[in-house]
Amino acid sequence: MDENLVSDENVEKEEEEYVLLNLDEVRCHIDITPNTPYVLSGLDTPNPILVIGDNLKLIGEYEETIGTCLVFSEGEASPVVHEETGPSEANLFSGKFIIDPNEAPSKEVTPIGSLQKILKFRLLHEGDVQDDAAS
Repeated sequence: MDENLVSDENVEKEEEEYVLLNLDEVRCHIDITPNTPYVLSGLDTPNPILVIGDNLKLIGEYEETIGTCLVFSEGEASPVVHEETGPSEANLFSGKFIIDPNEAPSKEVTPIGSLQKILKFRLLHEGDVQDDAAS
């Protein structure tokens, strides 16, 4: 039984790492529609490749962040509901719940994690592929 405990201790825990994909350099040259299929390969290399759709190839380069970037998810928050209270003979809504139609919709953000790397992409040129193969 002690042997099972020792083998369980040797199992490494997998660590999650978040990376921000920066497409700022290419976004003015291309139009990427939502739900376009993509393949991201070579994350463990210095220059990962991102293929978007059938014909767009990008090459990336890692940049360290200054400090820590926090990553959040955004969702719809439930509307704020006000209960009418207080004595009033004219208060027709006493004990009723009212949603203010003039109130802007609110968002709820939830922290997901943090990241220390940004993966900055640019268009892939033929020379980039040859340079990578020679390295």
